[in-house]
Amino acid sequence: MAAVAAEYEGRVTFLGMPGRGAVGEMREFVADTGTGGLTHVVDDDGALWQRFEVFSQPAFAFIGADGTARTFTGSLDPESLRQAVDELLAG
Repeated sequence: MAAVAAEYEGRVTFLGMPGRGAVGEMREFVADTGTGGLTHVVDDDGALWQRFEVFSQPAFAFIGADGTARTFTGSLDPESLRQAVDELLAG
């Protein structure tokens, strides 16, 4: 995901939400996944998970410029992630 995010830098913002555990555990997750270059948010009360209907990880919430959101639960390989981002950019 970090490599794909770098490809779209300046056009798409990728945010990481590493889970609802303790902050220390989240930092470990970020370090283990190599996603330290992304901005990460802490969802300690679960409000973001609820807003975007995330029930488990991995999950992706694609949010358009107009605020509409589409959530995908499961893994995405780099090509599938690129395709989803391209669809988002196309409107």
